[in-house]
Amino acid sequence: MTDRPTADRLTAGDAAPDFTLTDDTGASVSLKDLRGQKVIVYFYPAAMTPGCTKQACDFTDSLDSLKAAGYAVLGISPDKLEKLAKFRERDSLTITLLSDPDKSVMRSYGAYGLKKLYGKEVEGVIRSTFVVDEEGRIELAQYAVKATGHVAKLRRDLGLAA
Repeated sequence: MTDRPTADRLTAGDAAPDFTLTDDTGASVSLKDLRGQKVIVYFYPAAMTPGCTKQACDFTDSLDSLKAAGYAVLGISPDKLEKLAKFRERDSLTITLLSDPDKSVMRSYGAYGLKKLYGKEVEGVIRSTFVVDEEGRIELAQYAVKATGHVAKLRRDLGLAA
């Protein structure tokens, strides 16, 4: 862990790193193909864990109103496609779930690296959320977010009614 495994943190106004990842159905999803709409990109450590399930269900519950406000939602984890498909099925998720098995996209967003876990410093996924504007620039970058209550806070930050 001597090498710094993450990019510098992104801030508002930065160009959002482009990516193409595979979703749980096997389809390719590219950020650049979503230009012209706002995109919420969120990174989470592991499908089917309590916090990640709560967050994914909250995004699913808010998806219709987020879409109505012009937002797409992409959830990204290092999980295998089969696990993401089970996650979608088990929890009736309607958001797009993407697999980043080599964590390269997470690193490009600064969402993978050293973090505190139960008082110890470990390397892993840093639960983070980014709002990308219609031109592909970072509008909002939030690192080390809490799983519970995050979507409600994000909606407030974006000026969207609860």
